[in-house]
Amino acid sequence: MSITAAMVKELRDKTGAGMMDCKKALGETDGNMEAAIDWLRAKGIAKADKKSGRTAAEGLIAVASEGNSAVVVEVNSETDFVARNDGFQDLARSIASVALSTDGSAEAVSAATVASTGKSVTDTVKDAIAHIGENMNFRRSAKLSVDDGVVATYVHNAVADGLGKLGVIVAVKSTGNKDALNEIGRQVAMHIAATNPLALTSDDVDATVADRERNVFIEQARESGKPENIIEKMVEGRMRKFYEEVALLSQAFVMNPDLTVGEAVKAAAEQAGAPVEIAAFVRFQLGEGIEKEESDFAAEVAAAAKG
Repeated sequence: MSITAAMVKELRDKTGAGMMDCKKALGETDGNMEAAIDWLRAKGIAKADKKSGRTAAEGLIAVASEGNSAVVVEVNSETDFVARNDGFQDLARSIASVALSTDGSAEAVSAATVASTGKSVTDTVKDAIAHIGENMNFRRSAKLSVDDGVVATYVHNAVADGLGKLGVIVAVKSTGNKDALNEIGRQVAMHIAATNPLALTSDDVDATVADRERNVFIEQARESGKPENIIEKMVEGRMRKFYEEVALLSQAFVMNPDLTVGEAVKAAAEQAGAPVEIAAFVRFQLGEGIEKEESDFAAEVAAAAKG
């Protein structure tokens, strides 16, 4: 396969590796971008947290709770200026409020009726576009509920009540004191905001993600020239460390690094007066996974000048 300059640039943007290293990685992997990233990582040239070209779209994350349920939604706009508009903020709050009466799926929320407009969320957003004069959309939503316990919420760097660019909801199962449950739930939510775990436990980590990490670790270990039996032990040790770092309950608790999150939750049972379990969590960061076009402003000006 022919390796183009554009492919090399894309890989360089994603990994921060040198131009020649990127070209070689693409050549070794037949132009497969993800495989090239892993090749660079295995060689120690690129880190796992690649510098992707994904730029966060603007807008807001909104959270809302009622009874033993809570929701988190993402509503996007073109500019941060509009995201700070009272009308847009009211729209995000309205969508979060509506989501509480649904199963939390994007399809159900889109079709649900907004009380203040008498129209569906989809049509209410269309009306807001016409009124505010900028493209916007309801992107996604999630809902958590418990029979006994609470669903704690947290918005990082909130711009207004329940609104910000990063929101977390955490389902806490327990028959214990609700105030104590909300306290530990909020602390765990803040931890999740800071660490962005991949899953609740190591068993919940996506097998594809784990296999990819294992393959990178194997290649890294082989670079050391050690025999296969030593490589196997090295890889198992690194995988244990990987799971500790990405699974919520095994992570060092940011509020008290001497404890894991799981240990901190277990200790909270004393204040709650009953056993406490973290059943699930959802973390939404504004714009994650959205590709935002980056224009060359100088080129645009030059093109305009030419007529």
